[in-house]
Amino acid sequence: MAEAAQAATLTPSEVVRQTPVSQAVNGICYALRDGSSVNLADVERMVAAVPRPVASALDRKAYYFVPLTVSQGEETVIADRYDVALSDHAVCHRNLNLGTSQCVFISTRLMDDRFSLAFEFYINVAHAFVERVGVPADFGDLVWKQVEDKQRGETGLDAWEFRKAATSGIPDGERAKNEYFSAAFSDAIAIYMLSIFTDVEYYDLREREYPLLAPQALAERLRKVAELFPVNPGFEFNIFYRRR
Repeated sequence: MAEAAQAATLTPSEVVRQTPVSQAVNGICYALRDGSSVNLADVERMVAAVPRPVASALDRKAYYFVPLTVSQGEETVIADRYDVALSDHAVCHRNLNLGTSQCVFISTRLMDDRFSLAFEFYINVAHAFVERVGVPADFGDLVWKQVEDKQRGETGLDAWEFRKAATSGIPDGERAKNEYFSAAFSDAIAIYMLSIFTDVEYYDLREREYPLLAPQALAERLRKVAELFPVNPGFEFNIFYRRR
């Protein structure tokens, strides 16, 4: 039996030159590469769900949804389909500066459902936003009060680790506290956008590495994010404690 040929690969620059880019109403630039495991309608709605205030901070940035992003030493290549031979070196996403813009290549074939793919996209968007604009004081006050009230768990591994460091009495505790605020704000924005795009069950957010933030505390954070970044026309945000 003949072995299947290895997937063809392109450099990121070649992908950028060959792939038409669209711009959503909120201003985000994006492109969908042939061979990806997501349809265009889902990508369009996924991108459109990003609130305008968040999207406005992502200028000179474009998101490319590609089949597979592969790390080859110091180089990155884009495969035209999923390939077992390349999968060991595949990454969920890679941010690359090309010219005066930053391009984010997201591997659609590494995530087997729209929930996972959307979460990967929104986490990237949220981190980029927080890096540029920082954390509002009222959000920091909210999460620190939750810490002081000993609310269990967190929303992500980074937030969990920084929270432990910030409350451990180490000399660099104030820096850890600020890092904690950034991580928690990024997580909250990402979860908020995910819940705008699709239904999110609380337990779908669980990870093995840390306990998930208690439902009431998570709801408080999401409501605060919703106050800061109201949904775009055509989208809704709701929190239900019991599904009917």
